[in-house]
Amino acid sequence: MTTKKDFLVCIDSDGCAFDTMEIKHKECFCPPYINYFGLQPVSKYARDAWDFANLYSSYRGIHRILALLKALDVLGERKEVKERNFTPPALKELREYVASGKPLSNSGLEEYLKEHPESKEIQTTLEWSINVNERVADIVHGVPPFPHVKECLEKLSQYADIVIVSATQQLALEREWSEHDLLPLVSAVKGQESGSKKEIIAAIKGDYAPDHVLMIGDAPGDRDAAHANGALFYPICPDKEAESWANFGECMDAFLAGKYAGEMEARNIAYFNTLLPTEPKWVK
Repeated sequence: MTTKKDFLVCIDSDGCAFDTMEIKHKECFCPPYINYFGLQPVSKYARDAWDFANLYSSYRGIHRILALLKALDVLGERKEVKERNFTPPALKELREYVASGKPLSNSGLEEYLKEHPESKEIQTTLEWSINVNERVADIVHGVPPFPHVKECLEKLSQYADIVIVSATQQLALEREWSEHDLLPLVSAVKGQESGSKKEIIAAIKGDYAPDHVLMIGDAPGDRDAAHANGALFYPICPDKEAESWANFGECMDAFLAGKYAGEMEARNIAYFNTLLPTEPKWVK
């Protein structure tokens, strides 16, 4: 991308700019997770585990394969599941694949299967992931941005290059942002094909002063990607998204004036952290 402004603002999409996290996870990710991994006998608890790992915990926003493994771990630890003598699939080979550092992508799984065509676990994971993408394309339409998003971006675009930095497929991002006339406010779109959020920020931050780079996100991974690159972070708090965007105006002015770093950022992050527990509510 070409640097045009003095400031760079990276912004996540799902659950941050758009109210798409709930519908994507509850309608597109979770039903195939139950179906492909044989969780029908404990479907109620499987849904709870998926929602915890992806929406209501400090794990919110992690990669779909890591979320799959986390949800299965949480499910297996639940008392009600043990009482039913149900053991979730261990997915040992998938865990070894993750530990190896191989790409956590459909194309990475496809490459692995070319060399290991006998791997049922990897094949099932790939089929699940493909089905998720198909369901997202079929189901997720017409979901508007959160209140105040467009007004904030219209003002911000006068002073900053805005880049979408997301783990979502690029084509889906372009479709969603175009659908609501937000794409003209954006300098570039960087989806999952461009790498991790940490890698994307590292690749595009070079021409900006360190305190002129801000990441707006709704997950701890967004915060960590920003801080790993010396960038600032503004949280969009889960279940308080409209309020977060309404409050962003003051923080935007502080950022553009070079006054957001320090106490203001720390206060926002501290509150954000209180909303994302590390243990599910059913663990006593």
